[in-house]
Amino acid sequence: MNLAAPLVARKDLPGPYAVLEFRHPPVAAEARAGQFVMLKAEAALAPLLRRPFSIMTVDREAGTFSVFLKTVGPGSRALAQLTVGEMAACLGPLGRPFSPPPAGREPLLIAGGFGIAPFHLFSEELRAQGQKPRVFYGGRTAADLVLGEPFDALGVPLTPATDDGSLGAKGLVTGAVEAYLEETHRPAAFYACGPHPMLRAVARLAQERGCPAQVSLDPWMGCGMGTCLGCVVRIQRPGEASPAWRCACTEGPVFDSREVVWEARP
Repeated sequence: MNLAAPLVARKDLPGPYAVLEFRHPPVAAEARAGQFVMLKAEAALAPLLRRPFSIMTVDREAGTFSVFLKTVGPGSRALAQLTVGEMAACLGPLGRPFSPPPAGREPLLIAGGFGIAPFHLFSEELRAQGQKPRVFYGGRTAADLVLGEPFDALGVPLTPATDDGSLGAKGLVTGAVEAYLEETHRPAAFYACGPHPMLRAVARLAQERGCPAQVSLDPWMGCGMGTCLGCVVRIQRPGEASPAWRCACTEGPVFDSREVVWEARP
């Protein structure tokens, strides 16, 4: 639903990061983990289009939701400069959410950088279903891993990994996942959100290990409704003779990793 959403709270984090909470009862009532909203600071002249943000938390009683923001360009900068009471143009909830794992498989939530955002809500959903998720949180340095604390509050184990070894295991986050699988030998289901190379590595690991995997793709999005075709990704589903370009905003952003044609670019 397209409504103006007032900013009701903000938490500034180290570096270019912040958590922004908006009041938007339709989003709060309907959102599921993996879905997103299109946001734009209402008073900002540029950029013209909204920007997509994963829904991080919802408070259905209060009618609010939050997003995890990293300031990287004019759209996110305008949102980062909002003060409590100021409005954002908001469209959502949009997209296809994550699905629960098959019976008997441990949900492993694998995040790269600000790809951690949807896994707070997903952890809440899984725990409400009696599941015990585990989060793997990767980044270049410790400065990229600023959102671990909320998972402690949820009682969800979190394993950090950094390229330089400044926090947690040294190396790629997929390496930490592999080490965990070698240690536990538990049947697992993967859920991943983060940079494209990481998602591709998770898909490869899932194939090698025989684990189902859902990945949240993050191509450029202009409208969020399948009109602009800016977010098409190449997908081949079982029974289809050949791949087809599909809008990540309407048919994703969550896809089965086996359906993604990983080397394809529009």
